[in-house]
Amino acid sequence: MNFEPAEKMKNFEAGIFQILDKKKKELEKQGKKIYNFSVGTPDFETPECVMKAVSEACIHPENYHYSLGETEELLEAVIHRYKKRYYTDIAKNEIMSVYGSQEGMAHIFLPLINPGDIVLLPNPGYPIFSTGAFIAQSNQWFYPLTEENNYLPDFDAIPQDVKEAAKIMVVSYPANPICKTAPDEFYEKLIAFAKENNILIIHDNAYSDIIYDGKEGKSFLSFPGAKEVGVEFYSLSKSYNYTGARMSFVIGNAKVIEVFKRFRSQIDYGIFLPVQAGAVAALYSDDTAVKEQCAAYQERRDALCGGLREIGWNIPDSEGTMFAWGPLPKGYANSNEFVMELMEKTGVICTPGSSFGSLGEGYVRFALVLPPSEIKKAIYSIKESGIIKE
Repeated sequence: MNFEPAEKMKNFEAGIFQILDKKKKELEKQGKKIYNFSVGTPDFETPECVMKAVSEACIHPENYHYSLGETEELLEAVIHRYKKRYYTDIAKNEIMSVYGSQEGMAHIFLPLINPGDIVLLPNPGYPIFSTGAFIAQSNQWFYPLTEENNYLPDFDAIPQDVKEAAKIMVVSYPANPICKTAPDEFYEKLIAFAKENNILIIHDNAYSDIIYDGKEGKSFLSFPGAKEVGVEFYSLSKSYNYTGARMSFVIGNAKVIEVFKRFRSQIDYGIFLPVQAGAVAALYSDDTAVKEQCAAYQERRDALCGGLREIGWNIPDSEGTMFAWGPLPKGYANSNEFVMELMEKTGVICTPGSSFGSLGEGYVRFALVLPPSEIKKAIYSIKESGIIKE
């Protein structure tokens, strides 16, 4: 049989993380010490109350049936969390669960747009945004996030014909990969822009619990008018280290929720009930562990960003997310080539900025997934390699 994959698969070549992992294994076989800052997988422990709730739910046979949706306890827990954490009232018909924000973002465009509809996406931006829009056969228009505009969308720079035709705009702050936060006035402008141009906003809120230097992480939905124009992805992966459980929510505009739920009813039978039980425990827990974890991430940020600046690599302090983002060292222009050279010479693995869009070229991203003691060793390895030039 002469099998040929679909033409669309040309857009799904081997991802950068698979390429980096293959190279990592080669270096490990050679005995190279590796410092892996590439993938944003939290290394902190899941809260004990969450693991206990999952374990207890797993011993009941009835919990192995299809859930067919969210339990009442889970819906109430989301409502409680948004009221307590974001001072925002959410109704049950404004909530739905998905198997992690990655999966949800991959599918949400399908029931909301027609082929050829324009979707506004950030550049640099997290890859699943454009992947989901591509799967739905959208016409993608990338808005630039630049230092000149404080890494915020410039609404006035979007052509009028694009504004009039656009159906959806994807926004995410704190932003992965650029590690920037947005001020309150930005969300007010965003909501006004959406209303004026009849554009649905999809906000990815993965990192509002990981913001540094005393800033308060907020929800898009806490701003007046947000639920009229959009929805928000809210994930338990990073705040509660619940990554493998794949537990996220889409929250906001009731009509969008209804349409997305109806679409998902054709392909999904609901989140595993023990996973929902763990989510309930997380959402009702106090924020002590979450705040302690944020402080630990900030300690890592300070060790990495400050340490690299000390040896001559100007990586600015991350404002939020579990990442750091900065320009290539002097003398380098291609992020893919630099990352491979860095790995070969130092054992330090980071992610090339080009993986996040054309405006990511010239930058790299570090995941804050190693303790300060290991970060210091990684920085020493970089210093000794001579890869940072005066």
